Amino acid sequence: MTDYFATLSPVAQALIATLFTWGMTAIGAALVFTTKKMNQKLMDGMLGFAGGVMIAASFWSLLSPAIEMSEGSSFPAWFPAAIGFLLGGFFLWVADKIIPHLHPTSSMKDAEGINPAKRRRSTLLIFAITLHNIPEGLAVGVAFGAIANGFPSASLPAAIALAIGIGIQNLPEGTAVAMPLRREGMSRRKSFFYGQLSGMVEPVAAIVGVLAVTLMTPVLPYALSFAAGAMIFVVIEEVIPGSHENGYKDLASICLMLGFTIMMILDVAFG
Repeated sequence: MTDYFATLSPVAQALIATLFTWGMTAIGAALVFTTKKMNQKLMDGMLGFAGGVMIAASFWSLLSPAIEMSEGSSFPAWFPAAIGFLLGGFFLWVADKIIPHLHPTSSMKDAEGINPAKRRRSTLLIFAITLHNIPEGLAVGVAFGAIANGFPSASLPAAIALAIGIGIQNLPEGTAVAMPLRREGMSRRKSFFYGQLSGMVEPVAAIVGVLAVTLMTPVLPYALSFAAGAMIFVVIEEVIPGSHENGYKDLASICLMLGFTIMMILDVAFG
């Protein structure tokens, strides 16, 4: 299976990988068909786990390869990683200020962006998860693009491991959109539809990432670091605070450690 996957173009590889991550979002959203109310303790644990996966992926799959790729260049090895990382966080910060959205655990008065009061709560919830799925899709795309460019620090198993890790953490994201919509009275089918819809942006972002790094090879270390910075911003700004709001801080922290460890093992074992 891996041998066949290796024969595909980078765009096809990234597309298949992010169709998987999108599918995992859909599985999370599908929980609306099996339960009326999500166990908050379980949800916070899942969010913590997702945060751990994202932190580990940001370093092992993105920042570390970016630093390795920059060795021997005219700039210090840390320079592209530092600049890209900060730009990624800045991009998400600006997007948060512009795009109207609402985090799943927040009330309408805490909605962010431009004129959020003019949008329905369901729309704001979808925008929030969709916005934060962009760096995840981008990360997968640049990982497969790096393989196409022949960088020694990039490998197909590592890129696949990254996609698997992101897919795992997409489960609670789909649930985090679908469940609140269901509680507001939306039908199960519509709640599922809008929950899985939030993952649709990942294949698009992945293709953009692949094309960017294959057409402009010198930007690859910056692109990897950019995706890492954007993902870390999401973890700090939304995932960790969201997992701590309901009194299950210890559980969320333990699950974050587990998520980090599992993603680290996946990346190191297959990298």
